[in-house]
Amino acid sequence: MGSELNVQADSKAELAINPVTIWWAVWTVVWTTAVGLGMWFLIRRRNSPILRIRGLGLSLSAVVLLHIYWILVQLGLMYGALAPGDAEFWIMGLYLPCGISLFHASNSRFLHVAKLQKKYVDGGKRLLSSSPEPKGKGSLLTRFQNLAYNTRILILVGAGMLLQISLTVLMWVISRKYHSSWGIPGTEVTGSEMAQKAEMGRGWEWWPGVVLQFFWAWVVAPVILWKSRDIHDTQGWRLQTIGCCLSNLHATPMWLIALYVPAFEVVNQYWLPPQWIAISIIAIEVFTVFLPCWEVVRHQSLRQETLDAIANWEKKVKGSNSEEKSMNTTSTMVDSMLSVGWSTKGSVKSDNSSSRDSILTMGALEYVLERNPDPLQKFSALNDFSGENIAFLTSIAEWKNSLPQAILDGPGAKDDNLRDLLREHFNRALHIYAEFISVHHAEFPLNISGHDLKHLESVFEKPTSILYGEEREVDPVSPFDKFTFDLPSPAKSEFSEKGAASSMSSIRERVLYWGDIPEEFCATIFDEAEKSIKYLVLTNTWPKFVRNHRRLSADSETTLNDPVNMV
Repeated sequence: MGSELNVQADSKAELAINPVTIWWAVWTVVWTTAVGLGMWFLIRRRNSPILRIRGLGLSLSAVVLLHIYWILVQLGLMYGALAPGDAEFWIMGLYLPCGISLFHASNSRFLHVAKLQKKYVDGGKRLLSSSPEPKGKGSLLTRFQNLAYNTRILILVGAGMLLQISLTVLMWVISRKYHSSWGIPGTEVTGSEMAQKAEMGRGWEWWPGVVLQFFWAWVVAPVILWKSRDIHDTQGWRLQTIGCCLSNLHATPMWLIALYVPAFEVVNQYWLPPQWIAISIIAIEVFTVFLPCWEVVRHQSLRQETLDAIANWEKKVKGSNSEEKSMNTTSTMVDSMLSVGWSTKGSVKSDNSSSRDSILTMGALEYVLERNPDPLQKFSALNDFSGENIAFLTSIAEWKNSLPQAILDGPGAKDDNLRDLLREHFNRALHIYAEFISVHHAEFPLNISGHDLKHLESVFEKPTSILYGEEREVDPVSPFDKFTFDLPSPAKSEFSEKGAASSMSSIRERVLYWGDIPEEFCATIFDEAEKSIKYLVLTNTWPKFVRNHRRLSADSETTLNDPVNMV
């Protein structure tokens, strides 16, 4: 049997140029170009909601490491006889395990984000009511548990990678296969140069990499598959996670079989043993690079379809000069959708083009946000992973509705007689900023423009830093670290009774800011951010929500009309 790169005792120390190696070289160039273009597309579209939540930095870093290993494997038949004897040992011991470790660290974000988004179901009451008390700073384990999620993952993955590298170095040091002058006696190999190279390509020295691959593929991956079984998102993230986990199951067993079973000698002349692992890497790149690209294109198509529907509806409304009638039609459509889901028993048919356009308008979205936002909130949190957007809009609406006329009137609200009233509502606004906007404190900072963000930071960031302590280091593009507020105080403000059942009222009661209130604070401070997020919901989450209701309605009608189910 030969080595990983099919080096045998009778191989010649020369570059192998033949139809097989030329084919693999061409394939390497073609696939590498495709992967590079896909990664470039993702980086260019990194601000898309579908990509922001994934955290491209970690996943693309893993893809780069794995692809380097893939390239070296694809060209192995060509350069194998010329490569140093321990080259393949280092390639398998460093590039592959480090790439797989980073990849699964990135993959775990899916479960973490899905878990955190559950806080927005029912207005976030479920999470807030069961929030654990802050842990102390005693033991090293306790301190580790108090770290942000990103930090914990990087520490664990870094420790695993360091262990893998250390074991690889240790195996190389103690084995005389790779250096005959020192190491453990009895581990050396003899024979011609090619015979020694063939023996270097396999053996007990490879066990750290083998064990790690089995651990990721047959322990970690099944756990991720099991935990993701009840998650049904609109991002294609679950499909990506499942596809990547399943694609790794065959790799290590087939690599070992091809390396040690004599019947595979003929196959290894055209298909190297590590190319079974390369298949997994191709699948990982398909699900990690090309599937998100397709999701971004699909999202853009859905967004354009929504804008076209809105334009058609507005054109019809202007042409008929019946805006009041159109509002009644929209409200009827929304009520029908939320109650009977456009079933045949509903008041409006789903195949009506005019009705379909009206339900996608801003008026329909605002009607739902005002009358019954819970179904949209649940869908955005559990399926679209954008629950913070709906929670922000409903929190802003609640805050505005609670503002007294004195503050709504403007500068006169800053009279000394209204100082306490103004401070109460500034604290409410401050908590909204910390919960949804601050890149240093929010779990999922809203996707607003840099201009709007800087304006809000100039008003709220300093008081937020005073109120919540030191700022934490966060990547604004993928901010998934968990932030915990202080324990609630028994004090209760007179203005918090109306929102006592909501998530934001629970937060408002916890801490208060007693410093100077910025002059720029007013009743319209959040208006631009609210418009931006409402438009984002209209063109992203809202059409998905509508489609989901249509699909559920069609499924329910099929079930009701099925003669088997009628029995």
